[in-house]
Amino acid sequence: MKTDLAILGGRPEVELPGPHYRWPLITPAVELAVTRQLHEDVAIYGRYGVFERVEKKWSAYHGRAHSLLMNSGTTGLLSMFVGADLHDGDEVICPAYTFYATASPLFFTGAVPVLCDSDETGNIDAEKVETLITSRTKAVVVTHMWGIPCRMDALLSVCRKHGLLLLEDSSHAHGARYQGRLAGSWGDASVWSLGGQKIITGGEGGVLSTDNQSIHERAVMLGHYNKRCFGEVSDPVLRRFALTGMGLKLRASPMNVAMIEEQFSHLDQWLAQKRKFAALITSRISGLPGLAPPVVPDGAEPSWYAYVFQYRAAELGGLPIQRFHDALVAEGCRETNLPTSTCPLNWLPLFQEPAGLFAKYKQCSIAPYAEGCFPVAERFARQAITLPVWARAEDEEILVKYLNAMEKVVRGHKQLL
Repeated sequence: MKTDLAILGGRPEVELPGPHYRWPLITPAVELAVTRQLHEDVAIYGRYGVFERVEKKWSAYHGRAHSLLMNSGTTGLLSMFVGADLHDGDEVICPAYTFYATASPLFFTGAVPVLCDSDETGNIDAEKVETLITSRTKAVVVTHMWGIPCRMDALLSVCRKHGLLLLEDSSHAHGARYQGRLAGSWGDASVWSLGGQKIITGGEGGVLSTDNQSIHERAVMLGHYNKRCFGEVSDPVLRRFALTGMGLKLRASPMNVAMIEEQFSHLDQWLAQKRKFAALITSRISGLPGLAPPVVPDGAEPSWYAYVFQYRAAELGGLPIQRFHDALVAEGCRETNLPTSTCPLNWLPLFQEPAGLFAKYKQCSIAPYAEGCFPVAERFARQAITLPVWARAEDEEILVKYLNAMEKVVRGHKQLL
């Protein structure tokens, strides 16, 4: 093992040309699927073709009655909240630590996001959820952060006890399981992002799944006017508006969905490899001072969208996390990251002052969120470092080099003080 840190002039541990992590994998099969779709349909107005195939496969995989493709995970979440028939002043308990789109679509419904602190996993704390319930609470929305499932049995128990909807943001958790049951199959409805670098991605896209007919029909009405509304909406009150729906168009692109279909066929294979690599990472960093592996609830099988470990500065002489990360990057670990866009929502102006963009919240009672409101979530965010979890066996070489670099920086941390 090298001893001279690269940030101080030594030779980097990782000298392979980058990028070291590419996702999604654009294979000949993906190219063929998209090209084939170009010649089949570039726009789909009803539930047929690649839309119907993917929605049926998604429903069957998750044991759900309905699945509805969207143009993004964010519009999927908006559709879920509209489907849940949320209105002005309704309260929805949300995780304080998540990507903001878990909760921001609520502002378009008039509902009030009530933030809840995390437990040691970084996910919403089920015990704290119950203390936030009022007569105005209508639902709880949870995120399986970084692919680690929430403690869904406890959350389901709280929601059933108080007659609340349980809604899941499963955007990080494709194929994750808790107590043998898939993330996204516990609550009344769930949404997965199918965009960006998600485990299953079409570049852009999202999907909403539910067994609740009312949620599904209202979600169809929001953004899938005319043919889908006439074909899937049975509620006579809603059906009067089937031609226009609610006036939005949130349909996915068939080319994106063709890519999603091809990728979905590899999900279980990718998850098996990710879990092997996550176990390797945990075995290597568990004995290192300053680095704490993620806390995984008993009975959970994460999807490992990313491996997020906690940095303990006190164990490395108070070395600041930024200096530690800079040393990792100097060693060539350019795919490690200090996440910023995923953070406690109380740090964001949108949740501190929603009335600045949504006038109706000037009259609405919303908690005065500020930095310091959620100590567990904020500590988790400030100490988080992300590492990719590769999905191909042939990427083990690069992962091992990253782990060697992390050990090198930890062992040489005194040189950085």
